[in-house]
Amino acid sequence: MSSQEYAVHSLYSHHHGWLNAWLRSRLGNAADAADLAQDTFLRLLQRTERLELSAPRAFLRTIARGLVIDHWRREELHRAYLETIAHLPADQVPSLEERALLLELLESIARLLDGLKPKVRKAFLLSQCEGVAHKEIAAQMGISLRSVERYVADALYHCYLLRYEY
Repeated sequence: MSSQEYAVHSLYSHHHGWLNAWLRSRLGNAADAADLAQDTFLRLLQRTERLELSAPRAFLRTIARGLVIDHWRREELHRAYLETIAHLPADQVPSLEERALLLELLESIARLLDGLKPKVRKAFLLSQCEGVAHKEIAAQMGISLRSVERYVADALYHCYLLRYEY
């Protein structure tokens, strides 16, 4: 067992119960709390840098808090998607398999756009998803055409970097 694996094992054996309870209090759901507790320790195993163990609960809470935020974003995305398809005519409602694939795609897109500033994200989505012309985006957002062009270019570059992990 490597020193990293030993450190994670030690953290797990001493703090898993506490972390699970902390997550359960935040999520109100034992199953989601258990999943996120496991994901927290999985993240630790994937780290390449040495673990800082001087404040283990604060360290675990920081990682888990990010996972909780991601969880809430996914839940919000799922709710919005289900609300949208609820208004479709019965013959246009996607199958369960198509829904799963579409939700996975939406989550991937959300992760790609997550690091963008709100104005950059909005300009990018208006341009790429709704097909709004840059001039119209500038008027709608109250910014210059040059800013819209820069925002869209920045977003495309951001997505490119994440997609190819540079």
